[in-house]
Amino acid sequence: MAIWFRPTLSPDEQAIVLDNRDRHPDPLVRRKMLVLWAVHLGHSREQSARIASVGIATAKRYILAYRDGGLAGLKRCDRHIPVSELADHAEAIKQSLTERPVRTTAEAIERIHQLSGLRRGPTQTRTFLASLGFTWQRSRAIPVPPKSYWPNTSPPKANS
Repeated sequence: MAIWFRPTLSPDEQAIVLDNRDRHPDPLVRRKMLVLWAVHLGHSREQSARIASVGIATAKRYILAYRDGGLAGLKRCDRHIPVSELADHAEAIKQSLTERPVRTTAEAIERIHQLSGLRRGPTQTRTFLASLGFTWQRSRAIPVPPKSYWPNTSPPKANS
C-alpha cells in the first residue's frame, strides 16, 4: 500500500496560500491553492477535488506539483498560447487596409496574401481583422414601398 503525500504548510506558506487562493489574478492558480489548502486542512483528495470543482486526477496532479516544486511549482502554468503568423505583418496589413479599405472578405484575403505571402480562410481572416480593430460595414438595399417609385424613374405602368 502506497503512502500518500500529505502537505503540511509552514505559517509563512499558509499566509501565501491564503492570499493567492483569494487574490491571485490567474483563476487556475487560485484553484490550485484551494486544493492545496483543503488537503492541508485534512480533507482527502476526493473531497478537495469536489470543493474546488476539479477532477480527482487533477487534484492529485496539483498536490504532486507542490511536492516536486513547492509553491513556485504550483504557480507555474505551462499553457500553450498560439500566436498567429500574421501577427508579424499586422502593422503593414492594418496600414494598407486603412489607406484602401476592402469591400469583401475575399478581397481582404487577397490583399493579405499579397502583403504577407500567407493565405488564410474567410473565418480566420475575419477574426484576424477584428483583432486589428476592423469592423464589417453592411450595405443593403433601400426598401421602397410597393406602390411608390423613385422620383427619377417613371411610374409603374398599369396592367390593362
